[in-house]
Amino acid sequence: MLSQTKITKFNDNVLLKYLIYNSIFTTLPFEKIKQTGVLLPLFEDTCKQGFSNGLNPTEIVTQFYTKYVDSSIEKEKIDLLFRFVQFIERQVVLFDAIEEAAFPIINNMEGIGTLRNSKERAVSEGILKELQAHLEKSKVRVVLTAHPTQFYPSEVLAIITDLSKAIEHENLLKTEKLLAQLGKTPFFKKEKPSPFDEAISLIWYLENVFYHTISNINNCVSKEIFNGKPIKDSILEVGFWPGGDRDGNPFVTTEITLQVACRLRNSLLQNYYRDLCKLKRRLTFKEVSGTMVSLERSLYKATLNPEKQPDFTPESLLATLVKVRKIIIEKHQSLFVDKLDDIIHKIRIFGFHFASLDIRQDSSVHEKIFSELIKTHPSFVTKNYSNLTASEKLEVLSKCEQKIDLSICKDAMLIRTIESMQAIKIIQRRNGEKGANRYVISNTQNSLHIMKVFIMLKQSAFPNSMRMPVDIVPLFETVTDLKNAESVMREMYTNKTYKKHLSNRQNKQYIMLGFSDGTKDGGYLMANWGIYLAKENLTKVARENDIKVVFFDGRGGPPARGGGKTHQFYASFGNSIEHDEIQLTVQGQTISSHYGSLAAAQYNLEQLVSAGIENDIFYNKTNELSQKNRDVMNDLAKLSYKAYSDFKKHPKFLSYLEKMSTLKYYGKTNIGSRPSKRNQSDELVFSALRAIPFVGSWSQLKQNVPGFYGLGTAIKKYDDANEFDKIQQLYKDSDFFKVLIENSMMALEKSFFELTAYMEQDEEFGMFWQLIHKEYQITKQLLLKLSGQKELMENYPASSASIATRERIVLPLLTIQQYALQQIQKLKKSDKIDVKLLNTYEKLVVRSLYGNINASRNSA
Repeated sequence: MLSQTKITKFNDNVLLKYLIYNSIFTTLPFEKIKQTGVLLPLFEDTCKQGFSNGLNPTEIVTQFYTKYVDSSIEKEKIDLLFRFVQFIERQVVLFDAIEEAAFPIINNMEGIGTLRNSKERAVSEGILKELQAHLEKSKVRVVLTAHPTQFYPSEVLAIITDLSKAIEHENLLKTEKLLAQLGKTPFFKKEKPSPFDEAISLIWYLENVFYHTISNINNCVSKEIFNGKPIKDSILEVGFWPGGDRDGNPFVTTEITLQVACRLRNSLLQNYYRDLCKLKRRLTFKEVSGTMVSLERSLYKATLNPEKQPDFTPESLLATLVKVRKIIIEKHQSLFVDKLDDIIHKIRIFGFHFASLDIRQDSSVHEKIFSELIKTHPSFVTKNYSNLTASEKLEVLSKCEQKIDLSICKDAMLIRTIESMQAIKIIQRRNGEKGANRYVISNTQNSLHIMKVFIMLKQSAFPNSMRMPVDIVPLFETVTDLKNAESVMREMYTNKTYKKHLSNRQNKQYIMLGFSDGTKDGGYLMANWGIYLAKENLTKVARENDIKVVFFDGRGGPPARGGGKTHQFYASFGNSIEHDEIQLTVQGQTISSHYGSLAAAQYNLEQLVSAGIENDIFYNKTNELSQKNRDVMNDLAKLSYKAYSDFKKHPKFLSYLEKMSTLKYYGKTNIGSRPSKRNQSDELVFSALRAIPFVGSWSQLKQNVPGFYGLGTAIKKYDDANEFDKIQQLYKDSDFFKVLIENSMMALEKSFFELTAYMEQDEEFGMFWQLIHKEYQITKQLLLKLSGQKELMENYPASSASIATRERIVLPLLTIQQYALQQIQKLKKSDKIDVKLLNTYEKLVVRSLYGNINASRNSA
């Protein structure tokens, strides 16, 4: 019997179940839900038919009111739209839960990209030892960030988890009760979360998913690939930004940072305690039961006093459990030793830290506080420092030995920043060195940006230490900074003081590269190609100086921010890019969609590990770009950059975003603690605009400009010159280019220009809308021609079907959002503005943002 195709599995296990459970949800015995559930399908049909017939959102809503709504009272009609929004939000959650339950059915958990598959390939090719050697040196770090691209509160996350389990086990009664709970559980946050609140939300994933999954994967690798021998170090780690990311977030204080570190440790100890309680019920043997009782009491005591340092260490805990293990093996036929090994592995992996907390701040802040620092610490630099060249300043700073005395500092920002550096030492003392051992410098532009942080950190937190147990991580973001990154790091590697620091850090240099701001600055193709070239150049200069460079990618959810087919992206690198370790940020809906369940997390983490394996031991020479292909890629990047730069310079660019999109409403959503702009000015300044609201606003418009703009124009030049065969050859030869094309196709697939087609007639923005739409049409046409496909994402039918279903669910929501925006524009143009009605429509826009964000899964 032939196995089912992926699309058949999706239709049977997701789409069909959604239709069944959604019908249950719409008939729940709550009056408002029942009424809304009856009218919403009618509104959905009205929207679908309306856009097909060329109607605009206002015409569609008006048509629906006329045909199906009896009331003529404006408030009642708007209230119905609000109820539609609330209902659709919950439909999205239902669909999330069903997809989560079906994940291991739709995806082959032992297929290509899994560790089992990698082992089978290695055995068949006689290179198992090479696979073992790779896993001993490789590592994947997933860094959870609190960027505002998802809003589910913890109560809703818990419902999704329970709902998925009920659906998986086909427990209809429990599913119905959970749907009823979902209908009554509030989604909307009346107040912005604090950074600590954000941390608590993400710790939920650590406790319920990563704690188990990472241990399971390590156990599997130990058992299946290393024949039961323990791995020297975990192949998987988790990083953590909430509470440590100060870049542009004035609400992250040192107190918050320390609180988050404390919460991470206590949450971990609670998990250890729960595991130990279960194990104690099995290890009831005379020689070990007393030891287990004692350990249980110690852990319980530690969880009750989270502020107090436990009276045991991870090392002492491990030593005791290893003794217990020896007794079980020698005297009790290894009974339950597998369960004991699981806890031992977890303690070795997570220690007391659970996740490594990164501290991050922008270089512009460091520049300001350094100027203040030398006012109170004049001997920190030489008297003629300001007249020195950049290289001379670097040398002077590297020799600085003056301690920083906070008691004489007066500038508030200086004090806060130095305190955040000193917090690293406190966290290391409490949670171990892995608790916090990296300082990320956003917007790094030169070597002085790195050296200033290095010296301030050393002389404030570790002035008397022979070695500073902290890695300085420069973050290069813009097109210009990516080009200059090689020369910046060459200066650092040849500086004696910094080189000595690296020798104490295993000669490893972590470098972060920003996809989000890179795309915002240079466009989709230039950003990705610029980062590729930067990685090649940074690998070369590191190897020349006997340094092992580890790249840390700042990636978001959508292709425009480095998202999309992440695993294929990493597997597409050649040997010219260092790839032993893969590190990337994960945020918002990507956390819940990729790591929201044990099955999804295991699958996606294994895919990342396998990407490194693919590059190393199953290396494909076709990943190396020929000079001809490299020349074509360079030219495409320049052409697309020119098109995107011209687009940004268009006189209507900023005003279009400000007046026609949801950009200014992002800050009102209360889904993140960080402001949506880097400055507090009322005027919209592009450089101050954060990548998330920038990309997210295009996504809400269903135009997804950052994911394709300039790409079509670049390819068209070759098509017009009858040189399309060069692009086809590049597509055939380069997995890297192919992944970029496929990711851009995803951005195009999620676009729906019919939603905003009314803007074509707008007196102010009609021409600008046509400009965007034309680029969309050109790009879609040429990408289909290039790939040989008739439809976008034709090679990924299940993913395409999932996108289509989600887009269908939120179509009424998008219509409501655009209708509200149209009414706001109309009210603002009237002679006498109805302030109350204006505020109501603005609230409707804000409320509509949530469901759209979550339904798209990678919209920002």
